[in-house]
Amino acid sequence: MRRLWLIFSQAATVALAVLFVVSTLKPQWLGSGSPGGGADVIAVRTAPALPAAPAASAMAGSSVFTGYHTAARAASPAVVSVMASRAGQRNPHAQDPTYRFFFGDRPPQAQVGVGSGVIVSSQGILLTNNHVIEGASDIDVRLSDGREARAEIVGTDPETDLAVLRVRLDHLGRNGLGLSTFENFIQTDAAINPGNSGGALVDAQGHLVGINTAIFSRSGGSMGIGFAIPVDVAQQVMEGLLRDGQVRRGWIGVEPRDLTPEFVENFRLPVREGVLITGVLQDGPASRAGLKPGDVVVSIAGQPVANTGQLLNAVAALTPGSVATLAVQRGAEALTLKLTVAQRPRAPAVVRRR
Repeated sequence: MRRLWLIFSQAATVALAVLFVVSTLKPQWLGSGSPGGGADVIAVRTAPALPAAPAASAMAGSSVFTGYHTAARAASPAVVSVMASRAGQRNPHAQDPTYRFFFGDRPPQAQVGVGSGVIVSSQGILLTNNHVIEGASDIDVRLSDGREARAEIVGTDPETDLAVLRVRLDHLGRNGLGLSTFENFIQTDAAINPGNSGGALVDAQGHLVGINTAIFSRSGGSMGIGFAIPVDVAQQVMEGLLRDGQVRRGWIGVEPRDLTPEFVENFRLPVREGVLITGVLQDGPASRAGLKPGDVVVSIAGQPVANTGQLLNAVAALTPGSVATLAVQRGAEALTLKLTVAQRPRAPAVVRRR
């Protein structure tokens, strides 16, 4: 009897192990989860997507999670490798006779950086990070099907670390952009390693949700905390670069700072939310409108602003050349100022690690 029980327990253990492996690696073998047998399915919410290729469209209509291999298979045709070549720099000791005696006259070697990119249009439009291609003399793109092509820069936007490239190739795949602006990163625990900059962050259905751009690290290695630019920001930047050759953002010429309870109490302000202006650029839009240091901006163009980030985003969304209304608290006095929005100056390049 004991022998039979031992055989039964071993068989049950093996059966459970097989069931676990199959449910993990091949869940579709267990059926659709209908009553009477099969594994339960997990419903996931999918974001709206722009028109996509047939394969991606079929995936977008499904709400059943069948494993990450499905998402990877749907997204991989749109992910490319980006190789940026930069002219090499001559060794500073190259003219030293002693150095030349031991090492010879070595010509500068070209530097090649590797990143990733995402195909977003069948016309050959790609998104990647600005820091991947910054300063490059030649940019080559390698597709998942093995094809390679030289890419040209359509435009760059260092402030969001995005760049738009174009390649001249036929039969390019496309995944729909999931619709979800300054410094509004998606934090992810998906591994982002050197060479992944500019690549795709996708959801469980293969929809593009962000462009990988940075990791948080104390040692230079992955700590499981990564950041991606949201796809709606990437789409806005891409459309601006394709349409105008630049991203047009509003600018009013101020130095903002979050309003603190201490400041409100010390100056006995009747408002509790807003953005303190600590500096105003001379002859800038805000200065010409009458804004002064110490003023508190409560709203811009009818949109309330409660912190510096909201102020920057609200101003950036304004059309350069348009007239905007600012609601301002100056001590106990509430003011309404009108200013003409200027074009935001191009920011200097930010050095980032790949």
